[in-house]
Amino acid sequence: MTKELEFATLAVHAGESPCPATGALDTPIYQSTTFVSANADEMAAVYGEEKIGFMYTRYGNPTTRALEAKLAALEGGESALATASGMAAVSSAILGYVKSGDHVVAAQSIYGATYNFFNKKLPRMGASATFVSSPNVEAFEKALRPNTRLIYFETPSNPVLEVIDIAAVVRLARSRGIPTIVDNTFASPALQRPLELGITAVVHSATKYLCGHGDAMGGAIIGSREYISLLLHEIIRDFGGVISPFNAWLILRGIRTLHLRMPAHCSNAHRIAEFLAGHPTVERVNYPGLAHHPGHLIAKKQMSAFGAMISFEAKGGYEGGKRVMDGVKLFARAASLGDTRSLIVHPASTSHRAVPPEDRRAIGISDGLVRLSVGIEAVDDLIADLDQALQF
Repeated sequence: MTKELEFATLAVHAGESPCPATGALDTPIYQSTTFVSANADEMAAVYGEEKIGFMYTRYGNPTTRALEAKLAALEGGESALATASGMAAVSSAILGYVKSGDHVVAAQSIYGATYNFFNKKLPRMGASATFVSSPNVEAFEKALRPNTRLIYFETPSNPVLEVIDIAAVVRLARSRGIPTIVDNTFASPALQRPLELGITAVVHSATKYLCGHGDAMGGAIIGSREYISLLLHEIIRDFGGVISPFNAWLILRGIRTLHLRMPAHCSNAHRIAEFLAGHPTVERVNYPGLAHHPGHLIAKKQMSAFGAMISFEAKGGYEGGKRVMDGVKLFARAASLGDTRSLIVHPASTSHRAVPPEDRRAIGISDGLVRLSVGIEAVDDLIADLDQALQF
């Protein structure tokens, strides 16, 4: 076929083909830690990467390779690397660029564990990070130093749904010769493809929308073939953040329906955001699909839909947020996202508890902020559940 395949076809077919030995249509789970060579010369050639093959799952596995090929195709990258978790992807991707003496500019509005990695782990390695509190590209430019080796951000961000102009940051970074990494977890490649806008590398918590069913943990890094090869040889093999073949298979299975799930997620979220924005006991709603959101026009430009993550603050601060959390019946009180089921979480006490309170407040994470991951249930049922929980 000469025609470039569309996203839905790639989600189903990319990276996978019938097993040449058995004809199995589904990618087998190669639940093996090690692989046998025919003789000493072949084993040496595989270990020396002079011959394509497998030797040990920490170095590569056929099931994992299928997932990596699919991830690269969906994001439009040259190559991809699957990892044990989203944070394994984030930390590995950063360590591929940053060494002792280097400096990173990062958006302040990021996942709590990522913030913790920049704020606590990098200094132990002799590197440093400056956090940018504004989504404007001028703020990133002011934070640059002569030793800045990376710009890192999320868009939309966790959990305040801050939107950053990807193309504008890319122009700045390229003018200074600085690589860029974007965490694309909240959008998924179904809604946003940062590599096409010039981003150097993309990371995901594949546990979330890519898997979609809340039953497998994994991460993903997508970028140039040279960069992914560096990470495989210098970071993943030595630090050991390797995904299990079974989890890789589960995420492969989940991705096949990504293009079907995301429109349902997004449609439900838009309806719920509009409902919350007009509710008398809700003080603030963060959702880029709402026209009053400060990043609405940028999101409209760089995303095909506005996603399914919402955060909001009910009246009453901490106690108001707690009442909503305790009052819901359909929304599951669970600290994750991207599941087919709707989830609700309190960031200040869970995902961002490691972030100092003053820093949380500076980026809009108040003590009463509640985050929703909107699932694919009937939206009227979800709205009714929130409505009864907000009756106070």
